[in-house]
Parts: sequence; C-alpha cells; structure tokens
Amino acid sequence: MTTPVPGPNARPHDTDRIVSALRSTLKENERLKERNRRLSESRSEPVAIVGIGCRFPGGVGSPEELWALAEAGGDGTSEFPADRGWAATGRGAFLHDADLFDAGFFGVSPREALAMDPQQRVVLETVWEALERAGIEPGSLRGSRTATYLGAIHQEYGPRMYEAAEEAAGYTMTGTLSSVIAGRVAYVLGLSGAALTIDTACSSSLVAVHEAVMALRRGECDVALAGGVSVMGSPGVFVEFARQGGLSADGRCRSFGAGADGTGFGEGVGVVVLERLSDALERGRCVWGVVRGCAVNSDGASNGLAAPSGGAQEAVVRAALADAGVEASVVGVVEGHGTGTVLGDPVEAGALGAVYGRAGGVVVGSVKANIAHAQAAAGVAGLVNLVGIVGRGIVPPAVGAAGGRSALVEWDRLGLAVVTDGPRTWEGVNGVRVGAVSSFGISGTNAHLILEQPPREARRPRAFGAPAGQAARAGHRAVPRPRAGAAAPAGPSADLPPWPLSGRSEAALAGQARRLLAHLEARPDLSPHDVGFSLATTRTHFEHRAAVLPDEHGDHRPGLAALAAGRPAPTLLRGRADAPGRTVFVFPGQGAQWPGMAAGL
Repeated sequence: MTTPVPGPNARPHDTDRIVSALRSTLKENERLKERNRRLSESRSEPVAIVGIGCRFPGGVGSPEELWALAEAGGDGTSEFPADRGWAATGRGAFLHDADLFDAGFFGVSPREALAMDPQQRVVLETVWEALERAGIEPGSLRGSRTATYLGAIHQEYGPRMYEAAEEAAGYTMTGTLSSVIAGRVAYVLGLSGAALTIDTACSSSLVAVHEAVMALRRGECDVALAGGVSVMGSPGVFVEFARQGGLSADGRCRSFGAGADGTGFGEGVGVVVLERLSDALERGRCVWGVVRGCAVNSDGASNGLAAPSGGAQEAVVRAALADAGVEASVVGVVEGHGTGTVLGDPVEAGALGAVYGRAGGVVVGSVKANIAHAQAAAGVAGLVNLVGIVGRGIVPPAVGAAGGRSALVEWDRLGLAVVTDGPRTWEGVNGVRVGAVSSFGISGTNAHLILEQPPREARRPRAFGAPAGQAARAGHRAVPRPRAGAAAPAGPSADLPPWPLSGRSEAALAGQARRLLAHLEARPDLSPHDVGFSLATTRTHFEHRAAVLPDEHGDHRPGLAALAAGRPAPTLLRGRADAPGRTVFVFPGQGAQWPGMAAGL
C-alpha cells in the first residue's frame, strides 16, 4: 500500500493521522509475518500418537503383547479357522475371536450385527479401546472435530446383497460396504470430522495414518483416529496367490531371510489416536511416539501393475525424510514391508540401502515374520511394532532371517543389517531414537513414515519406563500384595480412592471386574490412585454401576473378586443409574396461554 508523506503545509492533525496510519501498517505487517510463521510451522508440525488399540494373531490384544511376541521371536500363525465354513485347508495368521461382538454395547440390533462385516465390528471395539488408552472418554468426542481414517479392503464377507437371508434383509448394504467401516465409527461416536475408508491394498493403513497427519496439520480436525483392519471372509486371497506362485509354503513370512519363498497372509486391526504434539503436551496426554513426517507416492508405469518399483520406494523414503526435516543418518531402525517374496524383499532392501545405507547404515526387520501379512492392516501393525522399538530402545530379532539372511541382498554393500541373535538394545543418536516404517501396496501406492521417541517433557507409557528426570514423579504406592498374617496398616484406607466400574448389563459389569483383576495380576506395580483416576475420568459410565472400596489392607481386589462372581461384599457397592428422561414443561390451563408460547424455551 502507498502511505502519503506530509508536505510542508501539513497541519498537525494531518501529521498525527499519517503517523497513526504508519503504525497500523507496521502492526499489520507484523501480524501477517506471525501468521505466515504459524502456517509454515503447522505444515510440518509433529503429530503425537496418544493412544493405541490393536488385535493381532497369536492372541495379541494390546501393543505390549505385540512387542512381547516379537521380542520372543513368537509365531502367530495357525491352521485355517474351523468355524468359517471354508472349503479349503492351509495355514495363515488369524483373529480367532473375530466372530464375537457385543452388539448391544454399540446399540446394534442382533439382525444388523449378523449382516455386519466383521471388519466393522472389530474396528468399533478397537477404536473404543484406543480412546480409553489415550485417556479420552469416547462419549466426550460427540459433536467434536474428530476425524476417522481407516484402511480396509473388501474381504468377501457374506452372500451378495440379492442373495442375503431374510433375517439380514435391509442391513446387507451398510453391513458390507467398505466405506461404512469408517462411517460407522463416526456414526456410533457422533464424530463430525472426515470419515474415510482408504483402500490402497497392502499400504492402506499407513496411507490412512498419513492422511490423518496431514489433516491435523491443515487444521481440519483436532483429534484423528487412524489405522486399518483385515478380517477374511473367505480364503480367496490364499487361493489367488497360490495360483500366482507367490504364497509361502507354510503360511509364514520369512522377511529378508534366506528361506523366503513367498508371503503368508493374516488378519489384524490397529488404531492410533493422533493429536498435534503441541495440543497433546498442553492436554497432558501420554505420548507413545511422535510422527515427524511421512509421504505417499505411486510406482507409476513400472515393470508391472503388481511389481514393486525400487525407484518409487527410494523416492517416498526421501520425501518422508524431507517432510520430517530429518537426516537419513539419524534413523537407526526401519520396520520394513518385508513380505518375504523373492522379488519384493531385494527391491525394498536396495531402496533402503540407497538412502539409509549410504548415510551410515540401518537395521531392518519386519513384524510380518511373526504375524504374517495383515493386508490392509499391515502398515499399522508395522507402526505399532516400531512404536515399541523406538519408545523402549529394544530391537526384536528378525525371525524371518533366523535361518540366514537372503542371498539376493548385498547386505554389506547396501549398509543394511538385521538382528538375529535375540533382542538388542538401541540408544539412538545423541540419546534420541528415530525409526521409520514402510508399507507398499500391490496397487502401486507406497507410504513411508518417520517416528521419534516421545519428548522428555511428555508423559509416556509405563512400558517405556520413565526417563531419569521423571523418576521422582512416581510417588504413589503400587497395588498392595498383603503377606500372610500381615497386620493391618495403622491408619484407615480412607486415603485410597474407590474404583468405579460400569457396564451395559450385569454380565458386562462382572466381565469388567474380571478383566481388571487379570490386569492387576499382570501389572502389580500399578498405583491404586492411578487406577481409580483412570476408571473415573477416562471411561464411559453406563447404567449398571459398582464402586469397589479398599479393604483394611488397602486392597481393592477382594471387592473386585466379589463383583466378578456376582456376590455381595463389605467393600462393594452396586446400583443402577438409568439415563434421566427429557425435561417437559407443563403449563396448566388458566386461560392466559397461547399456541407455541413455550417454543422459545
């Protein structure tokens, strides 16, 4: 803009006006500079993982159980399920409880539940668990700008719509459309942000995480749910890959190994709860890991539609590093795609070597060797595994290469290594651990993500252990383990909080008590105060309720055991809190009323 300059005959009030205009212009320039700075920072703002829910083969029902399976070199594969009516035999990795679903908990009728793709069902349950682990009461998000990005592919569940049985009539369309996998989450929880189901085949879930990160950076949402799911309704993928000669003989993925003879397919579901790091720190969230950057690209016109492109994989790795503002030399571990195919693993290794190997070397591995290829959930499975590696500094053994590394990869020349001699500790660069995860789709869509350990000032999961500066904060005592004949403490247990539990039904309430008892048995270090706080503030309170009090030894477990068994106890209070009815205004007839007089209320 042009600002007039005072002339020799300018009057005092004209000079004042011009000076005021100049000051306003300078302030506006400063405001615009600050806005541009914030916009530039938001485009690359780190995103925090504040909660994780997952289920994977091998009985894995939490991130900690996945990390334990990987560190032990465990095998999550099994024979084909006997309860799905498959006219085929073979081996893969399955969620054997995918048929179980508490329909009433989510307000779903039995008829509608019958028509619902199991992928919709397990996603609902896993999203709920992820939010609770994030310390977010799911009901508190109703009407919020929370977005849902879930990777999934059609898995041939149920008959075609025109062949559906009468008891499922009217529900087969919404029950089997892949788009409804994300849409139903938004519907049940009342979320107002975007709800997208993404299908890029094997890379679907990591692409979903990428889209969620970008949406948070653009300010389109304040919280994002991201991940993927795979539950097979038929053995079709096994049959098709066997015809192509790409199926592992025993259903296992020997990622980067000498014995790699094809991929093995599996199932799984994983959901991460994401917030901008600045928001997560301000809200006091527990931070599991920090997404520094990510990228997505396509193979384009490569050697074949389903053939991997080393050039495209190298490009997406470089793009993710650029987005993160991170040098390749600080990345110490890569959770690879690692399908265990004769073609795919060497191509991937070549791309990783061209970027990370030249920068000083990197360790590669893949959780597919433990739980097989979870298809649309494969990327988020790798991300959850990487969260444990980066957060705890423990690199699990690459069981796919237990029989030797692939001879088709020039390991030393590429600067790549694998861990085959048991779990190995990892310190990172200057005490900071940064890892990466890849996921490549048969569609040609590739994704790569850079993950950093939680910042020192953040709360972190107990499984990570507290950094030195946080050790003093752990002041609460653990759940007591009374010794036989131990005397009661001198003071009452009044300083210990009651533990509130609730459920949709009496059976659900008892089930909650049983699960909490099992959790306490596995985690005796938990603080009674922390348990009570989490139960009171991060759980939805349903109609059937109980309050479990500590006994004279300060132990809540006797009351929990009574609740689980359905019997009374001195330390157990039970009741029912039905939702209140809606308020009704009643105006008795006195002759001074008129139609619509209360509408404004």
